[in-house]
Amino acid sequence: VLQTNKFNKKIKKLYPKEKKKLDEVVKLILKDPFLGEIKKSDLSGIRVYKFKIQHQLLLLGYIFDSEKQTIILIAFGSHENFYRNLKR
Repeated sequence: VLQTNKFNKKIKKLYPKEKKKLDEVVKLILKDPFLGEIKKSDLSGIRVYKFKIQHQLLLLGYIFDSEKQTIILIAFGSHENFYRNLKR
């Protein structure tokens, strides 16, 4: 599992309970990398998994490289501007 710098910076802002929930989601993705919905067009190749923390819907964007068997965690956050920021 690899993480982008953008992903690491957002993790540092989370509370411990939120980090724990995010770790659980990452473990789920490790077990089944095809859980996330694959995106098309500008975001082709990126998968997005939706989950909730304290009644707030969050999205986790990642790439699964089947050849190298690695998962690259790109970004997570609320739905607002998530896809726009992911394109950057």
